[in-house]
Amino acid sequence: MRITVLSGGVGGARFTRGLRALLPDADVTVIANTGDDMWLHGVRVCPDLDTLMYTLGGAVHEDQGWGRRDESRRVSDDLQAYGLGWDWFTLGDLDLATHLARTELLRAGLPLSQVTARLAERWQPGVTLLPMTDDEVETHVVVEDGRTMHFEEWWVRYRAALPARRFVQTNLAAATPAPGVLAAIADADVVVIPPSNPVVSVGTILAIPGIRDALRATAAPVVGVSPIVGGAPVRGMADACLTAIGVETSAVGVARHYGRRPDGVLDAWLVDERDSGALRELEAGGWIARAVPTLMTDVDTTAEIAAAALALVDRLP
Repeated sequence: MRITVLSGGVGGARFTRGLRALLPDADVTVIANTGDDMWLHGVRVCPDLDTLMYTLGGAVHEDQGWGRRDESRRVSDDLQAYGLGWDWFTLGDLDLATHLARTELLRAGLPLSQVTARLAERWQPGVTLLPMTDDEVETHVVVEDGRTMHFEEWWVRYRAALPARRFVQTNLAAATPAPGVLAAIADADVVVIPPSNPVVSVGTILAIPGIRDALRATAAPVVGVSPIVGGAPVRGMADACLTAIGVETSAVGVARHYGRRPDGVLDAWLVDERDSGALRELEAGGWIARAVPTLMTDVDTTAEIAAAALALVDRLP
């Protein structure tokens, strides 16, 4: 069974871990958002790729959902003693080794997709991990006072508290899908959009020229899992992102944001049981939809959520 997942960081990584537990023999490809990537201290940082790699490779800091467990920050602390770096975004010492390795390979001329494959050889995530593009695409935020800043500054430093006017992906028009991305969508038995941020994570993946069209054209069913539980995001500040683009923070609002094929990208939508009141409206609009508990409290529970998503499109073995 070939399953393709379009993923951001924490939510997508945890969902994919549950999917692997459910179907350990499945051929899973994860297409990761790289819009959060940035240069920091001269190294290339890829937050979502690393969260996926660490989570699926068994090295993630479970309480945070990102970064390495048993981490230290001596290098970042010493950089700050020189008046360098940001106190709101520190690189752990173990994590820094990953960024140094990535940067060395990139500067040697390897594209990000090949670099990611090299890094994944160490962690053995059990999936084919692909960046959405080999090109440098970064998400920036234009805030209400007119300033433009990298998404990570808006998200981590300001906790999305500065009202956003819009999101801008640099170099987007010239970007192309990384090798293997379009084939992974076209050749899949099912495509899953997990509970990742629909605006800046999955939305950025869909904005890469060719990817949205590939989803509309694939013969595989496409099922999504709502990131909204009881009218609010489970973690993070996805509601601030939705508000910035004029989308209601609700299971129905996000479903309509993605859209139903052939004009949109989804065939079915799994919502949390606390949003079961949305089912009537969704089904009246032609959606295949179901409500189940969707809080990913542990791997076994997440495997059940993955099973419910696949059952919506009749793709359980």
